[in-house]
Amino acid sequence: MAGTLACKALDYVWSKDSRDYLMSMNFWGPAANWGLPTAVINVMKKSPEIISGWMTLTLCYYSLTFMRFAYKVGPGIWLLFACCVTNEVDQLIRGRGWLINDEMSKQASV
Repeated sequence: MAGTLACKALDYVWSKDSRDYLMSMNFWGPAANWGLPTAVINVMKKSPEIISGWMTLTLCYYSLTFMRFAYKVGPGIWLLFACCVTNEVDQLIRGRGWLINDEMSKQASV
């Protein structure tokens, strides 16, 4: 049973459809785009003082725009969609940290 599944999986990996997908822009574009959420995840542990509110807002709009594109284009580019969802969640978390830090600094200065 497991050997049959493994053989089918290997057959798919080495199939022409799989090779065509790996050589298309529907794979390499989104694969390269994973740098954005990866960078945000790496910065999550740093202080919210280094966050740019405008850049966070811009990246939220960017992710929403390309998330819609990845969903609407036929056939859907699901790797790009997943990347944009991840980036959107990351940016919203960082934006929340920026807002909380901004409010705390305003209260401290009063």
